[in-house]
Amino acid sequence: MPDDPLEYKAEADAALDRLAQRLRRLLQEAAGQLDPFPPFPGAFFTHGIEIEAPGVDSPERGCVVLAPDGELYELEMGQDVTALALDQTDPVALREERLKKLEDLHPRDYIVYAYSALTRVVELLLERQAEGKG
Repeated sequence: MPDDPLEYKAEADAALDRLAQRLRRLLQEAAGQLDPFPPFPGAFFTHGIEIEAPGVDSPERGCVVLAPDGELYELEMGQDVTALALDQTDPVALREERLKKLEDLHPRDYIVYAYSALTRVVELLLERQAEGKG
């Protein structure tokens, strides 16, 4: 038994960090196989897959998406206020879509999101593989 009980937590934190880094690499590799990467439903410019992670969702965090680079982002949609002020009426010109990288996720939350994302990517890859054989 360690002299300092905090050593247990330190070891657990290190294990979480290692797993999060491994999942990040797997997710980037798997996302790279999705070519073409699916467009986000209802978006004009953004490609991404919505990721749901029950238990770690936060009311302060918007829609979490996996982007083609294999990273997790919060998708922010709105209107371009500058274009609106210039009396632009074209809905495409008014549309603003931003991906904000999720860099503040705790490793345990990242693991849940990344696993959900990886599972969804694998499902899509298997669907495409089946379509190719059909």
